[in-house]
Amino acid sequence: MTGSTAMTSTVPAPPDARPGYFGRFGGQFVPESLFGALDELTSAWEFARSDPDFLAELDLLRTRYGGRPTPLYHARRLSEEAGFEVHLKREDLAHTGSHKLNNVVGQALLALRMGKPRVIAETGAGQHGVATATAAALFGLDCTVYMGAEDCRRQRLNVVRMQLLGAEVRPVESGSRTLKDAINEAMRDWVTNVDTTHYLIGSAMGPHPFPTMVRELQAVISLESRQQWAAQAGDAPGGPADLPDAVIACVGGGSNAIGSFADYIEHDSVALIGVEAAGQGIGSGHSAATISEGREAILHGARMVALVDDDGQVQPAHSVSAGLDYPGVGPEHAHLAETGRATYVSATDDDALFGFRRTCELEGIIPALEPSHAVGWLLRHGSDLLEPGARVVLTMSGRGDKDVDEVVRVAGWDVGVDADDGDGPDVPPSTVTTTGGGDA
Repeated sequence: MTGSTAMTSTVPAPPDARPGYFGRFGGQFVPESLFGALDELTSAWEFARSDPDFLAELDLLRTRYGGRPTPLYHARRLSEEAGFEVHLKREDLAHTGSHKLNNVVGQALLALRMGKPRVIAETGAGQHGVATATAAALFGLDCTVYMGAEDCRRQRLNVVRMQLLGAEVRPVESGSRTLKDAINEAMRDWVTNVDTTHYLIGSAMGPHPFPTMVRELQAVISLESRQQWAAQAGDAPGGPADLPDAVIACVGGGSNAIGSFADYIEHDSVALIGVEAAGQGIGSGHSAATISEGREAILHGARMVALVDDDGQVQPAHSVSAGLDYPGVGPEHAHLAETGRATYVSATDDDALFGFRRTCELEGIIPALEPSHAVGWLLRHGSDLLEPGARVVLTMSGRGDKDVDEVVRVAGWDVGVDADDGDGPDVPPSTVTTTGGGDA
């Protein structure tokens, strides 16, 4: 796959659309001090996305450093249990263990072009922080990562990885001590140090041009999966087909999902299904299912859909997954939901833990808790939307080594060696339904 192919926008804006908007969502709602930096970034991005030298360097880094293309894998045992033909897009096999490097490498190259010696980032699950620290080490940039203190606790492995890569990790103690609060602190840093610092946003949110830029950098996921589907799907039991019936991805801010959807948006025969985190359940007050429960609001520099009260105050979000524990969703997802082009469903903590466990047992893949939501939804609720035997691509957006300790803690599994018989870990069978706990 060439760099120029990977960078081509696959979601053209309507002819009368305002730049930086998806329908009425998007825009730039930021302090005046940031408009210069956003204009500079927009200009740099518009030039780079059509510059053969930039595209060639990006493509070389993605393949020889990042490990692309990632496989599209027919998960036969998972398919049998689900009742659908499930193909996993294995972003967990990319360098750093998730899809995040796709976006980070492109933005880091832009930072170098703009002469910014320092990058900052927010992170929830830590994968974006690790990817940013990786790129900073690769290119010799100073790096500071903001991470909620609660997320530092439940994603300790990634904190250590970032520090090993030379990044400064700043725990955020304010608010819910999770991703929203980390973004707030990163924004404050950017305003203060805008001349020397590029804010490397990790999701398809924030002020223009971030949602469009992140989408185009992550579109490599769907560009690859379409090519791989055409080459491989004929070997599957259902026989050849030009396109899958559905593409499924977990949704927090929305980067892996928009990258997974991008090259299919204009193909109406392909259902686009985003799986949000419902935490302890819709209506429980402990959920991060933004599109299901939220409303239009201004958050973190853009008009989007967010969990807000009647006075417009942002409400706490909850998910067992640190990467989905965010009270908003990017503007393009809000637009896709409003127009009906994509369908957004939700999975509880319990669904996610079930998906996590069954992916381990059926496919020998330890998934991150984020895509475990998509797997859990498909196994338990997929028949609500999909016909039996439907052929689906599900994005395995990250690997789960970062989540193992938290899964054991939340699920209450006893993984110690039994002192009486010494026969190994006492982990309950996956047929036992766990209680979706986590921190409210």
